Amino acid sequence: MEPSLPPILCFVGRSNSGKTTLIERVIPVLVRDGYRIATIKHAGHGFDLDTEGKDSWRLKRAGAKTVLVTSKGSLAMFADVDQEVRVEELRERYVRDGTDLIIAEGWKSEGYPKVVVVRDHVGEVEVLPEGLLALVSNKPLDQVPGGVPVFHPDDISGLASLIGKRFPLRRGPRA
Repeated sequence: MEPSLPPILCFVGRSNSGKTTLIERVIPVLVRDGYRIATIKHAGHGFDLDTEGKDSWRLKRAGAKTVLVTSKGSLAMFADVDQEVRVEELRERYVRDGTDLIIAEGWKSEGYPKVVVVRDHVGEVEVLPEGLLALVSNKPLDQVPGGVPVFHPDDISGLASLIGKRFPLRRGPRA
């Protein structure tokens, strides 16, 4: 029997709202609690991960459609894609290593549970209300959707606790 796919939790918000920093701070708390986390980042305006002059950059520039780089304990892939890849397709293709939770940065229009990072006001980034798990803001918020908890960006333990309740480990914590 094939193991079930890990759930996806999206962190969304406008550019430079603090999504990556928040995720970076939540991951160690979840890992300490026994979670095995994978992250997937959506770069809406494209990206350049490989460094000019490195072998992988040179091979990609030479015309390779896909370049894989591997070493003991690491694997990276640089590949051309014809269209934007959906987060669940990435999960199905690449996250099959016993991961307990995928934290995705982006995919605001997908129906997955979301943590919305707010800088100025609710609604600055339009998201589907379905699956709204929490709002994170360092400012008081006027129009909070009913029942959605609001966390300060420094309340990492509170946010991690909420995530743990929503996505309980499907196996016992690590010993």
